[in-house]
Amino acid sequence: MLYNPEYYLKNIYEIIKIWHGGMSFHGGLIGVIISIIIFSKKNNIKLYVFSDLVACAAPIGIFFGRIANFINGELVGRATNSNFGMVFPHIDNSIRHPSQIYEAFLEGIILFIILNFLINNKVIRSKSGYVSSYFLIFYSIFRFFCEYFREPDTHIGLLFFNLSIGQIYSIIFFIIGLYILKKKINKNEIT
Repeated sequence: MLYNPEYYLKNIYEIIKIWHGGMSFHGGLIGVIISIIIFSKKNNIKLYVFSDLVACAAPIGIFFGRIANFINGELVGRATNSNFGMVFPHIDNSIRHPSQIYEAFLEGIILFIILNFLINNKVIRSKSGYVSSYFLIFYSIFRFFCEYFREPDTHIGLLFFNLSIGQIYSIIFFIIGLYILKKKINKNEIT
């Protein structure tokens, strides 16, 4: 939906056909956030306590998702003149960045280490919402960077300032993460 809104607004029934592909991380993130809000309210759980736990586990799924993208030859990297790259024969014979591996490493492994370091910090663990905000901030930074190595969606291309749609959504989620963090700091929750 986020990467082709005109099509999905005209063909709403296509949204639920996930077997056709087209799922995006940013759209999934919105769905997870909505689910966390509903689940927390329904079960009388503190929203940010639950979202912090989900944020700590999310990089594991991101890691395996990016590895699956690599195995399936999806979301390939941009062509490179570097010797570090690989050919995806079903795309073309160009040497391309293995951008899926870059994303698995940064958005999966490194993000997991950062968030779990934070949640194991006694001060931060006692203050809900910090881990969730850092998830949004660091994921957005890593994704923004990795998008420079990833082939832009053919039906969208590059947009404002030669940014991909993934980078634009990453900027939005980065700002949301900063907003949540600032809101938490302003409440003097950290000592």
